[in-house]
Formats: sequence, structure tokens, C-alpha cells
Amino acid sequence: MRVTIDASPLLVRSAGVKNYLHYWIRALRELAGADAVRTFPLNLRFETLVHEGSMAGPLASLAGLARLHAVNHLGLPLVDGPGEPPEVFHASWLLHRPPRRARLTATLYDLTCWLLPAMHTRANVAAARSFADGMLRRARGLIAISRHTRDDAVRVLGLDAARIEVIWPGVPQAFFDVTPRQIAGARERYGLVRPYVLFVGTIEPRKNVARLLDAWEGLRTDLRTEFELVLAGPTGWAEPALLARLRRGVTGVRYLGYVPEADLPALTAGATVFAYPSLYEGFGLPVAQAMAAGTPVVTSAVSSLPEIGGEAVMLSDPASVSDLRAGLERLLESESLRQRLAEAGRRRAELFRWERAARESLKFFERIAGE
Repeated sequence: MRVTIDASPLLVRSAGVKNYLHYWIRALRELAGADAVRTFPLNLRFETLVHEGSMAGPLASLAGLARLHAVNHLGLPLVDGPGEPPEVFHASWLLHRPPRRARLTATLYDLTCWLLPAMHTRANVAAARSFADGMLRRARGLIAISRHTRDDAVRVLGLDAARIEVIWPGVPQAFFDVTPRQIAGARERYGLVRPYVLFVGTIEPRKNVARLLDAWEGLRTDLRTEFELVLAGPTGWAEPALLARLRRGVTGVRYLGYVPEADLPALTAGATVFAYPSLYEGFGLPVAQAMAAGTPVVTSAVSSLPEIGGEAVMLSDPASVSDLRAGLERLLESESLRQRLAEAGRRRAELFRWERAARESLKFFERIAGE
């Protein structure tokens, strides 16, 4: 079986999709080999995940983006490449013209551009809808990263549920293996003296950071004195008012900006509580990562988050500042509750291993190739 995966998002600035593709392709190649799993527009070989720029060198990045442009805008059939064509081509959102001879597949990440369009840029919404029309409706098979995403795709896009297979993504091994020394190093590197509550994610409307700040400011004074709130992630397309609020400074709140991938496991494991009040997630990788790191989680009782967290997380209403505040207070006040959720989270995180995801994905590709 020969599979080619469109890895063009690895050549641009990206967050969730880039994370998924990086670890997924690595896991697929560990099981099937690099010759069986190739990438477009370059046969990328990579070790370190970089969100803020290309994961190839300058010349390779230029060549890869030029090839992508040639396929999209000149109609050149360069995706097929020399030699035997792939039996399966797995599309990503940057490619507009898939190869003609391969069976087409793609990943369904979320339906947020349909369900919460006001929380995205117009360009994001247009790109998502174009991808749905050009790829998702034509694909022989689709991988959904959660049952909730599959159900949304069936309900919103009218896709056939029989064509969609749910395969949960994995969590990088580093989150399972954090040492006390690594935690101490991260605390020193970022100047974290007090115990802290952590949020990780792009600062954008869907992540609901403004309500998290409101809930934090509503905590009892003694809790805000003992703990601080730490936010880690690039600014994205955040509301100007929220950015101004972060730049002005909120008492007891630290905004670290973008944090390199290598620092996230220790930063996550060192937190007293992980807070993730997102309004919608296709999977919610930061929640799974926090569980793997043994950090108790308070997150939203909406979209895929209850599916991913199960009984191992505390759920709150993301539209209610008072409910989020109550969840934070309950966790910060109770060490025994934190310990119970931390232990349950570690057990549940075993469901989110990249080896499992790769094994199930290869079976999916084999089925599509044999149709």
C-alpha cells in the first residue's frame, strides 16, 4: 500500500492541524515505513515540531510552496510525482487539486467554521467551506478526530456516516514522562514562583479567554494571592479588547505568549490546575495532554470535551463565568479532589496514544485502497 499525505500545513504557521500532522505522520512511518507513507509537496523528514514557521529549510520551504502553488493555480498534476502513484491520497486544507489517480481521503477536525463563524476570520471560514466542497464531499473515506466531530459533520454537512471513521489522535510521549527536574527547569525559565493555573491555546474568541479572566478576577482574594493564572499561546485573531486587557496587565495573571512545543510538557505538568474553557473543540488536545501529564483539568461541558475527558475532568458551562469560577475554586480548595482527577486523567490518557491512532489509520487506508 502506498499513501501520500498532504503535509503542506507543515510549511506554514499553524497550530492544531500542524501538531496533528507532525505526530501522526511520524507514528504512521514508524509502523509502515517512510516509503509506504510519503508527504506532499515534499517528502518531508522532520524531528522537531515548530508552530511559528516552516518545518523545512528555507530553500525546501520555497520549493514546496511553489509546487503547491503550481498545482493549485496552474493545474499542473505535480502531486502524482514520478514513479508509481499513491493508492491513497490524504488531503489537507491548503491543497485545492488532489491527484486524479489516487483514492481520496481527508481528516475532519471540527465544524467550528459552520457552527461559530463569527469567531473566525472570513478567510478561515471561506477556506473551510471550500475544503468541504472540494475534498470532503468527494472523499472515499474520512477520519474524524472525535465522535462529536463525526456527528457534527453528518448533521451540518450531510455527509454519510458510513464513510467516516472515528480515530482519536494521540498525545506526545513527552507529556507522559515529565520529570521533577524538567518541571523545575520550566518554572525557572518562565519565572514561575507561585503555584499556577495554566491555560494553553491560541488567544482567539473560541477559546473563551475573556471569561476565564473574568472568572479569575472573581475568585476569593486568598486564592488569587496563593495562585496565579498563566496563559500560554500566540495571539491569533483575538479581540482587540482582550489583547488590550492582557497588555495592560491583570493582577495575578501572566501571559507568556507563544511557548515552544518542547517546553509545554513540563509547563503543563507543573500546573496545579489546567483550565480550558473553550466554546467548541473537535478534540481538545490540550486537555488530553494535561491528563497525560497528571494535571487536574477543568474544562467545558460542550462539543467533544466531555467525550475526551470522560469522568477524569471537571466540567463547567463555558458561557457562565460563575460556573467556571466555581469549578476553579473547587479544585484549588481541594487537594484530594485534584489528586483524584490527576490519577483518573493519567489512566484515561492511555486511550490517546499515537501508536494506536497510527495502527487504526493504516487499517483505514488499507480498506480504502482495497475498495
